[in-house]
Amino acid sequence: MKELQPLNENVLLEITEEMKESKTAGGIIIPDTAKEKPQWAKVIAIGNIENPGIAVGDAVIFKKYSGTEMKFEGHEYLFVPYADLLAKIVETEAI
Repeated sequence: MKELQPLNENVLLEITEEMKESKTAGGIIIPDTAKEKPQWAKVIAIGNIENPGIAVGDAVIFKKYSGTEMKFEGHEYLFVPYADLLAKIVETEAI
C-alpha cells in the first residue's frame, strides 16, 4: 500500500466531490473547466510542523490560489504550505 506523506511544513489535503460546486443557485450546471477551485478540504497528513493547530481529519480553509494539486490512486489531493491555512472548521453548539 502506498501513501503520500508531506515533507517540511506542508499539509496534505483531500479534495472530494462534495467540496466542489457543480450547480449554481439557479440550477445551472457548471462544467469542470469553469469551476472555481474549492477553498476548504480535509486534512489527510501533516508534515514536520511543531505544535500544529490542526489534526488529521480536520476540515480547513486555505488561501484561494495556494497549493499544488495532484491525483494519486484515483483521489485528488492538494499539498498546501502550513502558513497558507487560514482556519479550521469546527462544530459548535447553537446558543
